[in-house]
Amino acid sequence: MLNLSEILLKHGHDIHTFKELQKIITNEAIQTGEIFFNLDIEPPVYSDRPSNWYEQLEITFSSAR
Repeated sequence: MLNLSEILLKHGHDIHTFKELQKIITNEAIQTGEIFFNLDIEPPVYSDRPSNWYEQLEITFSSAR
């Protein structure tokens, strides 16, 4: 299972926008081959974070497979 908290711990210092977070989630999903994604924490409030961030991150993960 891929956890958002683990992604943010590993790459948080490199992420400055929501789009960058989405790109990293896509890369991690492809590299790890995980089939489940756990949004166990809320991501930081990036300037471009949409109000439907939860759904957008789910879609990002799902479309990476």
